Amino acid sequence: MALGALFMLGGVASAQKVAFEEYKLDNGLHVILHNDPSAPTVITSVMYHVGAKDENPERTGFAHFFEHLLFEGTENIKRGEWFKIVTGNGGVNNANTTDDRTYYYEVFPSNNLELGLWMEAERMLHPVINQIGVDTQNEVVKEEKRLRVDNQPYGNFLAEVKKNIFTKHPYRWATIGSMSHLDAATLEEFQAFNKKFYIPNNAVLIVAGDFKNEQAKEWIQKYFGPIKKGAAIQRETFVEEPITQTIKAKFEDANIQIPAIVAAYRTPSMKTRDARVLDMISSILSDGKSSRLYKKIVDDKKMALQIGAFSNSQEDYGSYIIYGLPQAPNTAENILAEIDLEIVKLQTELISEKDLQKLQNKFENQYVNSNSTIDGIADNLASYHLLYGDVNLINTEIEIYHSITREEIRDIAKKYLNPNQRLVLDYVPSKDKAQN
Repeated sequence: MALGALFMLGGVASAQKVAFEEYKLDNGLHVILHNDPSAPTVITSVMYHVGAKDENPERTGFAHFFEHLLFEGTENIKRGEWFKIVTGNGGVNNANTTDDRTYYYEVFPSNNLELGLWMEAERMLHPVINQIGVDTQNEVVKEEKRLRVDNQPYGNFLAEVKKNIFTKHPYRWATIGSMSHLDAATLEEFQAFNKKFYIPNNAVLIVAGDFKNEQAKEWIQKYFGPIKKGAAIQRETFVEEPITQTIKAKFEDANIQIPAIVAAYRTPSMKTRDARVLDMISSILSDGKSSRLYKKIVDDKKMALQIGAFSNSQEDYGSYIIYGLPQAPNTAENILAEIDLEIVKLQTELISEKDLQKLQNKFENQYVNSNSTIDGIADNLASYHLLYGDVNLINTEIEIYHSITREEIRDIAKKYLNPNQRLVLDYVPSKDKAQN
């Protein structure tokens, strides 16, 4: 608790330029150091370039499974001891997985930097992957799926979108994967996945916070230097054909009473300028109660209980998803028609200079906030290196948003957000539920 309070109060970084140093170890591990002595805390984090998209289609869920499995213990950290060591030394830790990467981190008082580095090196060097750990985490993941997906209202929403707008790319399955695939997997398959992906030349190590650079470099060399480089990873490229006519799909959810209408468009890689323009379009349409869709459809016309849109940005492709919950007597079709009117307006009319300035201010604010804490900076440094290939985007990406014009917003809306380029998903209460 004491560290958490200290971290929240003192761990605010400068919103100005983020200074960093980066270098590479002989084994291929990329290292990024960011020094900020404003609070006596330090983060050690490792991001691996492995996510759900790197899985065998017959073994989905492996990357997310490893998010859990690699806390089981190592040759020098007994099973069940990982979290005790962290909390016993005043720290907190966690991990998360996406389709593109897996991220592990610890936050310690700064006098425990060496411990954080040793623990992450242990995780990389010799994790214990045995049947006991696999069986234990299998139950944990199943419980997580029951809680977050199976029994959660609208819990299958994103999985259904992905399944329908991707046909070749591994983005077509959910990050949590298939429980039957995990049940069918052998111990040897888990060990092979670890050996292939959780290697220094497929990772970036971030140290951020209050520390001495030279001391940190010594410890990094001491603990990570001896880890052997892994075999180069051969990644397959998956190319999706453009969507040229509306995909119609339906999903029945036993956990809901109000149907949802979903319109989803496939969009380009988050590394592209177009993806950033789509972020701005998403903000115009649905960010907050003053946004066009919310103001018109929820506030003024009272046609929907809720409306929203978000850009799901990813390394290879993204998706732009709009959803609404109709308010009786309005139907899903009524809502979609209103959404389309607002999109057509964006495609044919320039937003005002005032609205563009408001948008720029909003993105400036988001940028400052994302770099306002040490943990935010650590995550951004790792992502910009591993997924974008340019760490300095932490300082320059905002300039891309600043340079986006009203004409671009109109043209990108015209390029990607047409009715023949999308999935229309009817997400409805299950018939069984309706009969109960």
